[in-house]
Amino acid sequence: MYAAATESLIKQAREIKEEELQRFCGRIVKLLHTKDVSGDTVDSLQRLNLIVSATKYARELPSDLVRKLQTVLRSSSCPEQLQVLSSSIVRESSPPSVHSLCSDPSHDSRTFSHVASVVLTQAGNKEDVMPLCHHLLKSLESRLSDGQIPRHALPVLSKMSTVYPEILTDDEVNLVSRKLVDWLRYASMQQGASMSSGGFFSGPRTRQPAPLTEVDGVVTGDFFTVLCLGQSYTEDQWMNMYTFSMIKSWLLTYDTDGTTNTEPDDRSEVDSSVMSMVSATSSSSRLLPPKERLREKAFEYCQRLIEQSDRKALKKTDTELQKACIVESVSVMDIICGEDPSYVYRAFPCIKALYGRLNGDLAYARALLPIAQFYLNHSEIAAVDSEAVFCQLFSHCPAEQFNETMLAFEFVQFCLLNASVLQDRVTNYRQSFPNLLKFLAWNSSGLIAEFVELLPSLIAPDTAIELLHTILDLPCLAAALDLQQRSACYQASDRTAWDQQGAKVAACLDAFRQPSYRGLFLYILRPEAGTGDTIDRLKMLHEILADMAESPRVVRCAQVVPVLLHVYFNSVTQVRATNERSGHLITQKKSVYTYICHISQGLNCVISSTVFIVFYRKVFSTHLQALCKLHPPLIVDQSREILELASSPANIYSKEDFYTHVVWVIGEYLSVSYDPRCTVERITSFFESLEAVLFEITQVRQSASPPSFSPRLVTVLMTTLAKLATRSQDLIPRVSLCLSKMRTFACSAIVMTCYSEEDTEEIITRAHELINLLKLPNVAQFVLAPSAGGDGPRWHRDTNASLPQGMRAVSGLLHRHSSSLPT
Repeated sequence: MYAAATESLIKQAREIKEEELQRFCGRIVKLLHTKDVSGDTVDSLQRLNLIVSATKYARELPSDLVRKLQTVLRSSSCPEQLQVLSSSIVRESSPPSVHSLCSDPSHDSRTFSHVASVVLTQAGNKEDVMPLCHHLLKSLESRLSDGQIPRHALPVLSKMSTVYPEILTDDEVNLVSRKLVDWLRYASMQQGASMSSGGFFSGPRTRQPAPLTEVDGVVTGDFFTVLCLGQSYTEDQWMNMYTFSMIKSWLLTYDTDGTTNTEPDDRSEVDSSVMSMVSATSSSSRLLPPKERLREKAFEYCQRLIEQSDRKALKKTDTELQKACIVESVSVMDIICGEDPSYVYRAFPCIKALYGRLNGDLAYARALLPIAQFYLNHSEIAAVDSEAVFCQLFSHCPAEQFNETMLAFEFVQFCLLNASVLQDRVTNYRQSFPNLLKFLAWNSSGLIAEFVELLPSLIAPDTAIELLHTILDLPCLAAALDLQQRSACYQASDRTAWDQQGAKVAACLDAFRQPSYRGLFLYILRPEAGTGDTIDRLKMLHEILADMAESPRVVRCAQVVPVLLHVYFNSVTQVRATNERSGHLITQKKSVYTYICHISQGLNCVISSTVFIVFYRKVFSTHLQALCKLHPPLIVDQSREILELASSPANIYSKEDFYTHVVWVIGEYLSVSYDPRCTVERITSFFESLEAVLFEITQVRQSASPPSFSPRLVTVLMTTLAKLATRSQDLIPRVSLCLSKMRTFACSAIVMTCYSEEDTEEIITRAHELINLLKLPNVAQFVLAPSAGGDGPRWHRDTNASLPQGMRAVSGLLHRHSSSLPT
């Protein structure tokens, strides 16, 4: 994360010895006692700041140094650089300096803000910051000179009220609200006075205040906002800017009665409607309570900012400022409309016009998110159709600006914040997961935590399989997006630029431009679901993109896939409360089960290394058991696919772990106790398939190659065959004959060279135990195929129940010396 030199400095700071630190602190104390501030003093303070900041715990500094730093911090005559360093050091060190710094707060704005930063960091409760709060409110209430207006302290008030909202009484909230109204609405309309040299022969003189201008250069004709430009600003104009920056957090913290949002609003509907009628006319705004009046003026301020944002800015920096003001203004209006629904009807014409202006302009994509939030919160109240807004948002923004990191983060945060509402009210939300996953494919390392939380809301019965395909193809999507970006940057005729990308990338770029492959790339880059679960030529796409497999972005996506698969299957197997929802999920589980069995055939085509393919199969294997445990009839529902998979010995060599889990599931859940459709004929068909597989892999021939499968597979196959035989007892002689041959297999020379002594002993012991059990079919059925409720607590706690007695009887049977060992 850091450069090597930076890492070295941080390591040295963390490993400094205590005695060395004490000596260094003593040297700093001597430097701070000198009147002149030298470069050595600044350098020493910077080093000390690194030392105390490099560790998670607070470093304990000598008391004389802490007192000296506090003196520097509270002295308005000290250079600001020393105050900043002193503030940073005191914040990160111990003992705490809250009480000593709050004893006599400074009236200097700059010094006060530095002291407040330390107090707010080290305060343990609201009593610690109460002196600071009283001093701040007193300075706001009094008429101070221009040099003493607490411009720097206003952010302190915002932070204090956010962390400790109950610290202000109703009267104090009203006081602050009145001040905020004055600063927000009644700032002066002239630029601040600036000094001029007056020419070569004349002394300095003060220029006459010039009018403020809009971003397009026109003289401002309405009240002052942050989008009014000038060479210099007056103090009340600065307070206007600071007020707008904190108005959102203030409105979120305190409701219309001036109390915190943790208390309910108990005003009657009549009072609310009367108040709304009064607030609807700005001429009567002075009759409103302070908080209501602040809300009215903040609403007007935001409307003016949105109007100003329509002007053509002369500078690029002003254009960026317009975008930021749009985002903040719409967010503030959203909060105001949430507090008082009467504002919705006044806000929607403005928001509609703004959306019509910004829609389609990719430069304002981030501004569409607060507009969408506004529609989501208030469109039902105003009876406004919002479908077009969300269709544009989910279809165009991710597809065209997936590489914008900040937009990706804010977009995903928007989906997380409103996931439940989007599922219920936005029809194309779940259909847009191919677009949303483009954010993850391009920014996988930064958005994995967010998508782990978001993915369950994207799962729907109709598109569950397609979503699973898309997750597996996430590395392919990352490669395709990379090629799309490169293709847009380099023309096909510019072969020099293409060749600079490397031979492998150039070949992929050529394929990306080929019309014959266009359909493949259009599918993997599709904006929404519904075109099909997958495509027949997916393997061809993997082959085309194989040269991109070593790309860092593709490798990161391959690392993310197992995490998302776990989340996906955990969500699919989750049982819902309502019967209707459960019915949908059962259908969904059947489809997923089919897909699990099917995908195992082609999983090795996924664009990633063998290591990642092993991870993928482990995920499938783990959740296959959970899926069948939740809905055992799936074994019968998908019997054709399972038989096709289990009857092929080739699957053992390509996907042994997954195959072993499938065999275990067959033995565990293919029972009439789970599904009455488990007839003798069905059980026999499964038995014969697995019997043939076990016979083929365990037959001993001189020309046979050493076994490449694990002993675990052999024991699972033996146990599953024994389980099936107990459910159709005509099969017991066949399985006993098969088990009797296991000693020959385990003791053969070719097997002994591959398996350890413990492995061969395990195979022989398991065969021995199963043969002895099958001699008593009723006992064998009880042990190998217990009833579905056999794992309940009662069967293990109640001594009168049959299971403990049966286990004791079987234990005695298996430990008794027997001569019937397999030959």
